Amino acid sequence: MMVKQLIPAAVMLASAASAWSPTDSYAPGIVECPDYLDDKDADNRVGFLRQADGISDEEHEWMQARDNVTFDNLKLFLSSVNLTDLDTDDFLDKVRKNSSARAPRIGLSFSGGGYRAMLCAAGEIAGLDNRTVGASSHGLPLLGATSYVSGLSGGSWFLSSLVFNNWTSVQDIIDQNGQDNAIWDLEHKMLDPYGINIVKDAKYWDHIKDAVDAKRDAGFNVSMTDPWGRGLSHQFFPGLDDFGESMTFTSLRDWEVFTNHSMPFPIIVSDGRTPGRKIINSNSTVFEFNPYELGSWDPYVDSFADLKYVGTPMDGGKPSGNGSCWAGLDNTGFVFGTSSTLFNQFLLQLNTTSLSGLAYSAAKSFLTDLDNDNNDIAPWTPNPFYNSPYGSSKSIKSADTLYLVDGGEDQQNIPLYPLLSDDREVDVIFAYDNSADTNQNWPSGSSLVYTYERQFSNASANFSFPYVPGVDTFLHNNLTARPTFFGCYASNLTSLMKEVNTTYVPPLVVYTANRPWTFESNTSTFKLKYDDDDKLSMIQNGFAVSTYNNLTIDEDFPKCVACAILQRSKERMGVEMGAECKKCFSDYCWDGSTYTYDNDSLPNDFTKTGRFNNTIDEPNSSEILKMSGSDAPASATADVIVSSTDDSGKIAASTLSASSVSSSSVSSIASSSHSNGAAAAFNVGTSSNWVSMVTLVMSWLALV
Repeated sequence: MMVKQLIPAAVMLASAASAWSPTDSYAPGIVECPDYLDDKDADNRVGFLRQADGISDEEHEWMQARDNVTFDNLKLFLSSVNLTDLDTDDFLDKVRKNSSARAPRIGLSFSGGGYRAMLCAAGEIAGLDNRTVGASSHGLPLLGATSYVSGLSGGSWFLSSLVFNNWTSVQDIIDQNGQDNAIWDLEHKMLDPYGINIVKDAKYWDHIKDAVDAKRDAGFNVSMTDPWGRGLSHQFFPGLDDFGESMTFTSLRDWEVFTNHSMPFPIIVSDGRTPGRKIINSNSTVFEFNPYELGSWDPYVDSFADLKYVGTPMDGGKPSGNGSCWAGLDNTGFVFGTSSTLFNQFLLQLNTTSLSGLAYSAAKSFLTDLDNDNNDIAPWTPNPFYNSPYGSSKSIKSADTLYLVDGGEDQQNIPLYPLLSDDREVDVIFAYDNSADTNQNWPSGSSLVYTYERQFSNASANFSFPYVPGVDTFLHNNLTARPTFFGCYASNLTSLMKEVNTTYVPPLVVYTANRPWTFESNTSTFKLKYDDDDKLSMIQNGFAVSTYNNLTIDEDFPKCVACAILQRSKERMGVEMGAECKKCFSDYCWDGSTYTYDNDSLPNDFTKTGRFNNTIDEPNSSEILKMSGSDAPASATADVIVSSTDDSGKIAASTLSASSVSSSSVSSIASSSHSNGAAAAFNVGTSSNWVSMVTLVMSWLALV
């Protein structure tokens, strides 16, 4: 179990950045245009745009250097697990020397789900980080061997908090609890972060308003995403004088922690959606933000723009108008705010806060001025893909504004898609699902189902994804209760690859879902505040989730993780699988069996061995969990009776009330994995539940 222990505090990043907003504020500003705009020889680039026929030259060069770091760290991890039938050092050395082979690349992917997802993900990555107290002995310290890490919505909050605090550790953040300017101070809601101190609350809102007004005065569209991102930034970057007001996403390019390749390559995911249009999994356009670019692999866009210069008026990829170049639109908070626009509506819940007097009036006037019928949309104006020579979407290419929304709105709540690009050469993805799919706010596996289904749609960029079963099978076969491997054998994927029209073998996926090992971590997606004790408990449970209950369930689990990491390299090298890995794959790989329920009631019983739907290990050792069954904003916390624990402090078996998820096909999955997860089954064509929530919140505001 992760314990709280004081270690040196994280280095603040004020000294690390040299590429902040050119105006030293939230507003973009005019800058010198880059030299490459005059490059006449680029056959896949026009101005700021390049075709999505692979990763950028910058990312390729960066990843080559990162490979050297991950190679050495992977050796350390593999030697620590002690596979007895494979000399891992010798194997990796042979892989490196073989020109047709390559060393394994590891990707981590963290789902959305509000602060629940942020805190669970924090614990999950802490279990992989040797900077965490106890991770070397009770965890899987492979973060140093990781090449890519992706997040969306709540997962992007956790990722951005680490990345833009100079790749700090979760241990560092924990050690700040109770201190002034502590990262992730969630004791109060974002709307009134200083509680009853209305003077400080008023200054807080004045600060946010001034920042957003500066952006508007510079000629840029503003929306509810701007104050949302600024509010989150106050919680994530309290060590900065301006709370990240002038910090851009692309400033990371110049930070030592990035230039020396000490961290994985970060990616944040958002979806494209024009106002008035409903997106579903098969027609969505998946956009990604990375330190170099904004763009999409999907055929609708099929291009990437230099993120630093997004904000420059472009026509066909080249500066238009007077030819000036702009920078600074990629404010870090605006980026992860864009990935989490589902939550914009909660800025309007002024009547659920302690705000009063001048603070209330200032916030209400400011937010009401920004409010419109498209609160869940982040407008990126000017549109960098205006008149783009690439992509098939006329609506995107003809629009002055690029409209982006929460990365989970297309139900792909785990941002796996960017890690499926064959040019990124990811061999294994550790997918952490902190969604709220069931009535009890636990994952059901639906995120993987949607990603699997999407590869057969016109929106797909010919990325392949391993076979996965339906939601019924995930729940009945306990695939959400313990780590499960998908795509274990490349030889079983040839038909799938042919159908998707690719020769690239998809990554093996290690799927791990949120579950109650040490704490009932199924809090509401819309729970907007946590006291320090609950925050730490959420993180500790996340640690247990990623480490299979602190490595107490299966002593060979680290070996099985090693087998998953090495599998694609072994297949490329023609190395036969040893007895240890054969046993691991027998234990953890989905066996292809499926199940369909005949009704809407599924038992959902978690036990110490990681099982449910069968006899509880220790009956009478815990209380029944009493869930609210609703994520209504006005009462956004679940009523939970904490389970009793055994002498070691590990969670005892718990019994939860039945789940309402019952589905044999994607079209009847019960509810959005990204929002409340408490609705009855619906058809794809119906409106999402969160739309009615916007109306409800607006009604509340009208009554104030």
